[in-house]
Amino acid sequence: MKPIVRFGAFALATLVMSGGLFAQNARVTGSAGKVLAGARKQLVSPARLDLRYVKIGYPVGDVAPDRGACSDVVIRALRHAGYDLQQLIHEDAARFRYPSIPKRDKNIDHRRVRNQRVYFTRYGLSLPLALKGARKDSWQPGDVVTCKLPNGMDHTGIVSDRVGRSGHFMVIHNLGRVAEEDVLGTWKLTGHYRFPKPKP
Repeated sequence: MKPIVRFGAFALATLVMSGGLFAQNARVTGSAGKVLAGARKQLVSPARLDLRYVKIGYPVGDVAPDRGACSDVVIRALRHAGYDLQQLIHEDAARFRYPSIPKRDKNIDHRRVRNQRVYFTRYGLSLPLALKGARKDSWQPGDVVTCKLPNGMDHTGIVSDRVGRSGHFMVIHNLGRVAEEDVLGTWKLTGHYRFPKPKP
């Protein structure tokens, strides 16, 4: 057992397990805590990756719980905190332009990473992408992160309260099956958001 160390603004109790450094942060509260809890809940019975178009209910519609895309990790995490991205994006797209929504479709629009980015940029807090230097401390558990995979596909997940061997927070995402992995610095970052936007 290693001693308590300080990681940015957080006091973390650290333990080396299975070749990686796992740190549990007990200070995640408020909306971020609910978003994180919603993401962590998905690790109990991990959904497998399924990118097929599916007709779902509205509002609060969802695909089968045992499947989903990376974007569904974010949708389900935020829904646990009381925010239905399906309804929020569908209604917002009726008022404002979304480059990836030529015609509104409540079954799929909110499940596209690009549309989530537009919504979070508009209504959430956009944060630095840097993983080194002073801005590294801008990363907090419960944040939404988006990136570009080597094959050009957009990807997203929820920042965890555990720290990997890299020294970065791990990410709860779905790239085959929902998992918590040390991938924050693996691919090109395209977005870093906090939603709901913190009050001043």
